Amino acid sequence: MRADESGFEIEQQQGGWTVRMWWPTGPVTGGPRRITIEPAADAPARDVARGISTTVLRRLDLAAAVKLAKMAPQAQSVLEDTAKALTESGEAAGLLLADEGVSERYLAVLSFTYASMADMGSPAPVRRLAKLIDRKPETVKDHLKRARREGYLGAIAGKAGGELTDKTSKIIASMSASKG
Repeated sequence: MRADESGFEIEQQQGGWTVRMWWPTGPVTGGPRRITIEPAADAPARDVARGISTTVLRRLDLAAAVKLAKMAPQAQSVLEDTAKALTESGEAAGLLLADEGVSERYLAVLSFTYASMADMGSPAPVRRLAKLIDRKPETVKDHLKRARREGYLGAIAGKAGGELTDKTSKIIASMSASKG
C-alpha cells in the first residue's frame, strides 16, 4: 500500500498485470475511485501481447482490496473523526429539537447528519439518528419526509440519504459562523 495526502493505493498482481486501486483520503465506503491496469515489469511478452482480457478483470479481488483499504491507518483515522463528528451533529439535532421543536435549524442539521451518515455507508442511519436525538425511528422518518417536502433534503432514487440543498447549506454555514 502506498499513501500520500490525496489518498492511498492498493496493488494486486493478476497474471502478467499489475492492478492499482486508488481511494481518496476519507472514509472508505465502497470500491476504489480509480483502477489502473498495466503490464507487470517482469511479465513475459506473450502474457500481455493480446491486451487485458475479461479473465483478468473477473479475477480482480475488489472485496479484498476494499477490506484492506478500510484497515488503512489513514482511513481508520478519518473514519473515527467522521463518526465522532456525526455523533456530535446528531446530538446537536436532538438539542435543537428539544429547544426549538421542528424548526428550520433542526431540519437542516437533521438533513445534514442523515445525508452524511448515508454517504459514509452507515447501515441504519435512521435508527442511529433516532438514538442520538432520543426519538423513535418513525418520528425521525417523519421529520426527514418533512425536510424533503420543505426543501432541505433532495432524494436519490433507491438510496438512503440525499442531496443537501442550498437552503440547508446556508443554514449550516450561518450556524457555524455564529459559533466561531
